[in-house]
Amino acid sequence: MSKLANVWVFSDNVERYAELMAGARLWGEQVHLIVQGSDQANQLQALGADKIVVLEATSGLQRVENYAETIAALMQERAGWLRMTATKRAKSLGARLSIQLNAAMVNDATSVTLDAGILFAEHRMYGGLAFGKEKIKSTLAIITLAPGQLEPVAENASHNCPVVSATYIAPHHEVMCLERRAKSVSSVDLSKAKRVVGVGRGLVAQNDLEMVRQLASVLGAEVGCSRPIAEGENWMERERYIGVSGVLLKSDLYLTLGISGQIQHMVGGNGAKVIVAINKDKKAPIFNYADYGLVGDIYSTQGVPAPYRPSQPLIPLTHISRCPRGGKGA
Repeated sequence: MSKLANVWVFSDNVERYAELMAGARLWGEQVHLIVQGSDQANQLQALGADKIVVLEATSGLQRVENYAETIAALMQERAGWLRMTATKRAKSLGARLSIQLNAAMVNDATSVTLDAGILFAEHRMYGGLAFGKEKIKSTLAIITLAPGQLEPVAENASHNCPVVSATYIAPHHEVMCLERRAKSVSSVDLSKAKRVVGVGRGLVAQNDLEMVRQLASVLGAEVGCSRPIAEGENWMERERYIGVSGVLLKSDLYLTLGISGQIQHMVGGNGAKVIVAINKDKKAPIFNYADYGLVGDIYSTQGVPAPYRPSQPLIPLTHISRCPRGGKGA
């Protein structure tokens, strides 16, 4: 299997470098890490790069898009493939680089293969209804990788590589952050969770999230949600939204409570090894994806302590069935 001469790696989230490096080392003869500041360079030495390039910030309010000209100059010297995280900031940076370098760009890639020196990238299309496989013909390529696709590379504490600084090339129009405001953000990364409990429109009141959190605690699980709960009702953080434009699960278990199972949500949830669905509508699409299905209302007092009794009348679960993934459930 042939390799590319150079693979470049950049992330606006330092925690994602280990995952990006897993594929980079597989496909590249030389792997160059691009980082922001010397602190990141020291932190990431153990990941096994051949060289670390430090982007020095000219301001604490610098945005990553402003590094497009600087990174473009690096890639013009050593042509290759740039791997980045599939975040809003990285995609914006990638768009600028794609124009400046006349390079192919693929966003939210789920897999990348190399055949006879030619890159192929697979990614979701049409809101997750289909997968597309792109053949990348340009000598320069930019690919943002969807989270949870690769196991992070193991660290090697004894590894050491050269660290160099890149001369900052200012863009014609810099995008600066005028002010930073702290917000309440969940630190959870559902793409790495082993068990997830997801809630949807079947949850009637925000206070009822307490019983869901208690169930998740018993299961050793994280709590996620469908888009209406995060962006419609604003009951949960955006980071807990599971779906085509949210988190893609790779968990061992996904327990859904009151989620209908629309395709936009199941694009994010269908990666779980086992899906257990509870819904009072026996014709809900979720049962087409579930491994096990429970027909009934999620508002049941069985096993729920008095302080967490739900706010709605209770309907007992009426039927349970095993639903082969992709087949009809009860």
